[in-house]
Amino acid sequence: MDAEVGALLRVLATSLHATRILEIGTAIGYSGIWLAGALPAGGMLLTLEIDRDRARQARENFARAGLADRASVIVGDAERMLAKVAGPFDLIFQDGDKRLYSPLLDRLVALLRPGGLLVTDNVLWSGEVIPGYVEKPERDVEDTRAIAAYNEHLNAHPALMTAIVPLRDGVAISVKRSG
Repeated sequence: MDAEVGALLRVLATSLHATRILEIGTAIGYSGIWLAGALPAGGMLLTLEIDRDRARQARENFARAGLADRASVIVGDAERMLAKVAGPFDLIFQDGDKRLYSPLLDRLVALLRPGGLLVTDNVLWSGEVIPGYVEKPERDVEDTRAIAAYNEHLNAHPALMTAIVPLRDGVAISVKRSG
């Protein structure tokens, strides 16, 4: 993720007047800083990270950015942890294990409020998800297949309306339909 995607996340969160944001895949907190920075006082970013060391670094980075009171880093496997998470969320940012994108989709939609946004990073995967677009693929084949399958599920999901923005590695923005 880079500053352009970060700025997009901040604009989306701000436009929603988001007070509750869920992030899958904290890493060291870079995207979370953009998201938490858009929250009002009392708002909360709940971010899930499987790696303990990365989670520690993220907590330190949130503190350095003055956002520790708006970011809660949970260490654990996203599939297990999401069963314990209560919604609704205004915005959900998915940037974790690519092979979990599809398996997590229905749970994430259930956690999203009507009119809320599901934002997914890396959906174009350097063009490798488009058969024949890249002459010599360099990314993990299983991840590539998983993202291609996710894109199909995402675009066909009856509760979502989705657009893919060709920013950096591709960002899908999906709004949850009302009713």
